[in-house]
Amino acid sequence: MGQPAAKRILVVEDEEAIRQTLRYNLAREGYVVIEATTGSEALACARRERPDIILLDVMLPELSGLEVCRILRQELSTPILMLTAKGSELDKVVGLQVGADDYVTKPFSLNELMARVSALLRRAEMHNGPRSDSVEVEDFGGFHIDRAARTVDVHGTELRLAPKEFDLLSLLLLHSGRVLSRQTIIHDIWGSRFHGDPKTVDVHVRWIREKFEKFERLPFRITTVFGVGYRLDRLTYTDGNSGSPVQPG
Repeated sequence: MGQPAAKRILVVEDEEAIRQTLRYNLAREGYVVIEATTGSEALACARRERPDIILLDVMLPELSGLEVCRILRQELSTPILMLTAKGSELDKVVGLQVGADDYVTKPFSLNELMARVSALLRRAEMHNGPRSDSVEVEDFGGFHIDRAARTVDVHGTELRLAPKEFDLLSLLLLHSGRVLSRQTIIHDIWGSRFHGDPKTVDVHVRWIREKFEKFERLPFRITTVFGVGYRLDRLTYTDGNSGSPVQPG
């Protein structure tokens, strides 16, 4: 059997000294390094190269790292590790809120950075690889989700979900009928190192609801359990004139 392909890392950093240090140490660990120095270049490289992980500086020419992260998170599920200035707590919080998976503070320890890169890659592999409790494809009541292809459609109409929206909907479906706390959702979707506002879960649930609200009938309902979290109930519809949904017994 051949050796697995080397992981590809996109380093987005406009300070040459830092970029060179990262390039040298990452390459020494066996990673393939792709480089970008501006926000616009970062977007183009990420879309073209589809790296396994992105190291993204907050302060960049043209587009800030926060804006780059926000845009990419709508398109890709690639792990994003933000590089923030020392003491810039706001950048850390905002970065996590717009979709970053983790951050390190400059000046950073190379050992810490390598450990975080490795942890994010492991988590991505575990999340995207086969799971014993996961059903690849579900098709019920006109709703279809394909977890391998990461597609969702309702009555033949495909919906575009952002990566975290898809992951959240998939998680709720896997545990339908059970209440999942915000902390459980954050741990499973954003990871244990997430230190942002737990209300980011509420925001993502709202976005999911908005995308599905145009359909008159759905075979599921996401219910808010106040003070706890969320529960997804699978529904069937009566044959009567009311068309009222009921939970399957």
